[in-house]
Amino acid sequence: MAGAGFSGIGAAIRLRQEGIRDLLVLEKSPDVGGTWRDNTYPGCACDVPSVLYCYSFAGNPGWGKTFAGQREIHAYLRDATDRFGVGDVLRCGVEVQRAVWDQAVGRWRLETSDGVYTARALVMATGPWNRPRWPDVPGLDAFPGPVFHTARWDHSVDLTGRRVAVVGSGASAVQVVPAIEERAAALHLFQRTAQWLLPRPDFTVPDALRRDLAQRTMRAGQYWVQEGLGYAFRHPRLARLLELGGRMHLRFAVRDRRLRKALTPDHTLGCKRLLSSSTYYPALAKPHVHLHPTAVCAVRGDQVVGVDGTVTGADVIVLATGFHIGELPLARSVHGVDGRTLHATWQHGREAYLGTTVSGFPNLFLLLGPNLLTGATSAVTVLEAQLTYLCAALHHLSDVRSMDITPAVQAEYNAEVQKALRTTVYNTGGCTSYYFGPDGRNTFCWPWSTGRLVRRLSSFDPTVYTTWKEPVHAPPTATSPAAVRPGSARPAAD
Repeated sequence: MAGAGFSGIGAAIRLRQEGIRDLLVLEKSPDVGGTWRDNTYPGCACDVPSVLYCYSFAGNPGWGKTFAGQREIHAYLRDATDRFGVGDVLRCGVEVQRAVWDQAVGRWRLETSDGVYTARALVMATGPWNRPRWPDVPGLDAFPGPVFHTARWDHSVDLTGRRVAVVGSGASAVQVVPAIEERAAALHLFQRTAQWLLPRPDFTVPDALRRDLAQRTMRAGQYWVQEGLGYAFRHPRLARLLELGGRMHLRFAVRDRRLRKALTPDHTLGCKRLLSSSTYYPALAKPHVHLHPTAVCAVRGDQVVGVDGTVTGADVIVLATGFHIGELPLARSVHGVDGRTLHATWQHGREAYLGTTVSGFPNLFLLLGPNLLTGATSAVTVLEAQLTYLCAALHHLSDVRSMDITPAVQAEYNAEVQKALRTTVYNTGGCTSYYFGPDGRNTFCWPWSTGRLVRRLSSFDPTVYTTWKEPVHAPPTATSPAAVRPGSARPAAD
């Protein structure tokens, strides 16, 4: 398994619970946590209520606030690793550099920074929020002051009394701007696209709500709130009703008409990732904070230049420009049955069966893969549904050498997904977003309810896979002796 964030840790725990003992999790970084290890910018927090942002089998009554912060979530993942005893299957500091499917022996051959590993199955738990997007802006590399991405925050830089330019107005900007504006002498936010923003009921969780029954009740209640949002996103007319809440929030928080107009989106709510904050608008209304409703086209010396001709001086540039969401890490390095990479297979758009298996890549499983997430459902809920499918698939794999989803089944399923997406706000809301691949297809969103997703992933049908039952005779594998676990002839990552 590659990756030890929410997906990798959750998978290791569930596979252990299912009696699957021969597994290994390779993590390129020195610690677990994934995006919650890497994103340490001020104000970083989950935009899903805390009661939904934890494993159902490992609730956390200790959440300090209704929307947990980065440190709390990272600590939770560390605690889950220890509590469920999966630390012994982790290999932190080991980077997967290349993975090649060997059809003759029915195994994946993994070239890593710690030698070569072989595995009957390979689980990609690298997540979509992995590689920061660095904008292609002329002159940015010659800026005389500090430049860093929110996902790689430079804590050595003191923002006190400095002119700070924030590029981007998405989820990370909404969180970081209120957290740093008081320190800055001036803060300039460059907004290419106005975002819909709903109020964020973020408060300290009282002791009465930390009890088990209260937690379960809150979890159920919040689940249905999220499902209500998801229903509206599948019916754009209802999504427009939700915009009334966004407009009222903006009107009460921002009194200046010109600023309010610049912050009013021109697309339907839900077309892009839904954001929430009760501090972002008040921060932008402060006199030393300046909104520039334009994209950045160049940096000249210490001057940041907008497409509309805006020029402003800055001492520090913060890039709140998101991630390469549609590009699975390692896709260029994973080779299937014919040597073709996953990246080449997806050159016209990402595609998988149930977001989990890809034709031509036997015994490969993706977590949080294509067309599984939405603008309302917790990623952890989706993950756990996938883990049910993964466990069933791996149990089936114990009776066969390898399994590969048939091209026809994958194509039929994805045609069904794309047809259902046509009428959702994701596709009809009038915006561009990371939901779409290079071919113009929405390769990110699940077009139905969470309940339907859970039901689809709870049933594993082996008949939609081509299987090979011949016994496996794997050759010896060269690797670091330190990486071989006691009792194992060779490292494995299944």
